[in-house]
This record gives sequence, C-alpha cells and structure tokens, in this order.
Amino acid sequence: MAIKVVIVDDQPLVRAGFRMVLSKQPDITVVGEAGDGEEALRLLARTPADVVVMDIRMPVLDGVEATRRLLAESVDPPKVLVLTTFDTDEDAFAALQAGASGFLLKNSPPSDLITAITSVANGDAVVAPRITRRLLDRFAHQLTPAAPSSEDAPSPLTDREREVLLHVAQGLSNAEIAVQLFIAEGTVKTHIGRMLTKLDLRDRVQLVVYAYESGLIRTVK
Repeated sequence: MAIKVVIVDDQPLVRAGFRMVLSKQPDITVVGEAGDGEEALRLLARTPADVVVMDIRMPVLDGVEATRRLLAESVDPPKVLVLTTFDTDEDAFAALQAGASGFLLKNSPPSDLITAITSVANGDAVVAPRITRRLLDRFAHQLTPAAPSSEDAPSPLTDREREVLLHVAQGLSNAEIAVQLFIAEGTVKTHIGRMLTKLDLRDRVQLVVYAYESGLIRTVK
C-alpha cells in the first residue's frame, strides 16, 4: 500500500514542490496539504495519514506545537517528519521533545525527502544518532527527570536492555552497540524493539529522550 503523506508548510510554492516530487513516487500518495499547524490538525482529524511532513516556523500554530498536539490527541497518530534548517538547534530539540520521528533539512535533495518519508513510515528515526546526542547534550538542562536516578529504582527494563539503552544514548549505531556488547546486530534490534514496546515509545529518538528524562544518561561516561 502507498504511504499516505500530508504536507504542512506556510509557503505554497514549497508545498507544490514537495507534492510534485512525491507524486512521481509509486509508493507515496499526498493526501492533503495545510498552511499552518491549526489547519493541519483539522485536516488530519478527518484525513488518515501515515507521515506528516511538518515545517517548524509557521503562523497561527507552529510545527512544534502542532506535532505535540497531534501525537497527544490522536489515537493512532501518523509519524511526523519535521523540516528544519538545523542552524536553529532550539527548534530541532523542541520538535524532538514533542515526539517528531525525524528531521530533514529544508535544502535537502528530493531523494533525501523520499528516503526520509519511507524510513519514518517503516518505524525508523530519521536523524543520525550523534546529532540526536549533540542536541540532547546541549539542552539536557531543559529535561526534567521523570524519576530519581537510582540503581534501586524500579525499571521495566532488564539489565541487558538498560545496557543497550545507555549505548543508544551515547549515539552508537546498532552495529557499534553489537561490537561493544559482543552480541549480534539483530539481537540489538530485538532489544530496542522490546524497549519501545515496554516503554510505549515510538522510535529510537524517543528512547534517547527517555534515557535523559529517567536519569539513566547520567551513568554514561
């Protein structure tokens, strides 16, 4: 089945350009467009979508708040791919906290947009692990731990899962984690999948945020 996409950007020419690129893909269908966050929420309330390509800077309601509301209020929300210039880390970090599954530079080539949409639709996080770590390192003071960072604090994760999580938070890829822990890369993927299920998280990016908010990241040297 084709990936259903909604494009949200306050610039009509940008939306038209994205639609033109995506309309040429046999496995992607643009099911709607919106010019601001409020309009996007109204559209998505009546139009099922798999991925929302969301601009950050928009009038009426920006992309960060629109993402937060969409993911909080929807029963089965679409994945959100946020458009950013990445020279404004504050915006990227806010979108990450809001639950975005990926970030895409606005000046990226069309092939990157297509790849990003496909990856997000398949449940992957479209942001390099080390970029996520850089953002979190810079803005970690804005995170409020959800629970005390204690060895004895109850945790739904096994010791091995916690170990994998700490390496994820350090910015390591699955292959790098496998080497560090002397396990197969497929085993790393299995652990990550189980953690996402146990913690009710959407993707790898949210796992890293959880590591900070839970205090686990403080044990990473």
